[in-house]
Amino acid sequence: VQLQASGGGLVQAGGSLRLSCEVSGRTSSFYAIGWFRQVPGEERKFVSGISWNGDSTGFADSVKDRFTLSRDNAKNMVYLQMNTLKPEDTAIYYCAARPGYRTTWYEDPSLYDIWGQGTQVTVSS
Repeated sequence: VQLQASGGGLVQAGGSLRLSCEVSGRTSSFYAIGWFRQVPGEERKFVSGISWNGDSTGFADSVKDRFTLSRDNAKNMVYLQMNTLKPEDTAIYYCAARPGYRTTWYEDPSLYDIWGQGTQVTVSS
């Protein structure tokens, strides 16, 4: 199983980006997906998570009301829509997967088994 994150780029403050996470090499949709971000010198931080069926989502306080998360299991894709971006959103964004049947997501990055390579998001002021 592999994860491929994409959609990052340079955007002005107040703008939007949509990040995508493609899951390949797996036929089952039973996996939670988490998005995390990291800046140099800091730990990887939780951004958002979604359960395997999309019924449950969660967001860090810093992105609530600005970011949304959805998934299309038929396409093995997860989408992080980021609106009203701020310079402090600048980071490398990673998606991660945790196989399982529980209808939940996880904030702890150590609970995810599979990680993508990351995509850079830069928000200019």
